Amino acid sequence: MIKQEEVYRIGRIGKPHGVNGEVFFYFDDDIFDRVDADYLVLDMDGILVPFYMDEYRFRKGSVALVRFCDIDTMERAAELTNREVYFPRELAGQEDEAPTLLFLVGFDIVDSSTGRHIGTITGVDDTTANVLFELNDGSLIPASDDLILNIDTEKEEIIMDLPDGLLTLQS
Repeated sequence: MIKQEEVYRIGRIGKPHGVNGEVFFYFDDDIFDRVDADYLVLDMDGILVPFYMDEYRFRKGSVALVRFCDIDTMERAAELTNREVYFPRELAGQEDEAPTLLFLVGFDIVDSSTGRHIGTITGVDDTTANVLFELNDGSLIPASDDLILNIDTEKEEIIMDLPDGLLTLQS
């Protein structure tokens, strides 16, 4: 059984495309194309299920058309509509490049000067020039390379050198 901590969200499935089982896949991370992966993980009513890909092709921007094995009709494809799509962290770790910030969702942030646990990353806000980590308590922390001292993928922990007063600004 696949556990939530073993994967991270990379997008969602849209509506079917055509009658042969293809679906629109709206992705935030194209890791599935950069790493040799045969499958994506879909959330099927709270159960994480691997779906093996027959083929995919990029459409425009962050949209691809995907056909999964054994999904060969529009009706079967419609059952996947609006399902969240995840990627295995283990496979993402095999990438030659540095992982994307979405890979860090679920990691804990620790302040280097105090050793204090600041929060757990629940999302990444990249809608502005300054990318921010969204934490479980609703606060935002800059996701700047200048502040990140160490990323421990084993412990799922990020050690950050946070400027004095940053945490009190959000109280």
